[in-house]
Amino acid sequence: MVVCTGGEPLLQLDVPLLDALHARGFFVAVETNGTKPVPEEVDWVCVSPKAGSELLQRTGNELKLVFPQPGFEPGQFVDLGFTHFILQPMDGPNRTHNTELALRYCLEHPKWKLGLQMHKMVGIR
Repeated sequence: MVVCTGGEPLLQLDVPLLDALHARGFFVAVETNGTKPVPEEVDWVCVSPKAGSELLQRTGNELKLVFPQPGFEPGQFVDLGFTHFILQPMDGPNRTHNTELALRYCLEHPKWKLGLQMHKMVGIR
């Protein structure tokens, strides 16, 4: 499995590269901010939109929303074509509080699941 992430991977990831990875037996996943369309050759699509960006990729396997983001509420995404809806608490000095907010939201809105960055919780940066 190859996961293409960091910055915006779709600025570099193209069909010839996807074909080369598949030819070597790799399952290819991408984590994108959704501002570029994902080639259909990608096997798993995770979209993590950012406030202030235009969301072009409106379907995929996962929608992962950093929470909370003022003016960027989870409810505005529930009708999009994703299989999994994940809330990831915003990191920073308020991470514990943000985790509580995200958990509470998920309990009240079961379509959403809580996604945690375990490495940050145990102090691995």
